[in-house]
Amino acid sequence: MRVYVPLTLPGLAEAYKTGELGEGPFLAYAVTPALREWYLSDDIEELEYAALSRAALASLRLLAADAGAPRRRVVVAVDVSDDRASTDPDRGLDPAALGEVRVAGTVRLAKAAAVHVDAADAEADVTAAADALPAADGGDDDAQFVVDGAEDHELLWYATQEIPNLVG
Repeated sequence: MRVYVPLTLPGLAEAYKTGELGEGPFLAYAVTPALREWYLSDDIEELEYAALSRAALASLRLLAADAGAPRRRVVVAVDVSDDRASTDPDRGLDPAALGEVRVAGTVRLAKAAAVHVDAADAEADVTAAADALPAADGGDDDAQFVVDGAEDHELLWYATQEIPNLVG
């Protein structure tokens, strides 16, 4: 199963240093039954893009909690066995938990398929979105518009061999 792990650039640097994405269980996003039902598509590429987008939003939440992190969303795509990623049955119908999975055990960064990171020109919009996130969560439509502005920026694809350049 392909899972998308939300990080920040400091989180990616730590994963690069230790060689591990984290010790489970940790949060990731994947094509879950609830995500399939919500997205109403059978196209696996569209579904994986939806899971990646959910992980990008989770990365934005990590940025909102870490004022010192560079304002670029980071998502690591990694393949894990199906039995290592599980959904929370109590959150299955929660819109905020769509695509959310918990990954058990340690995942080696060497198993990553790719890294997705915002381009430098997204930083202003990502900064504004991270700042607006609490108000958007509170139902402020104007703040939600700002948060959605970060989604206008496509995450760039990087091979895992390029991680040293991203964190250096």
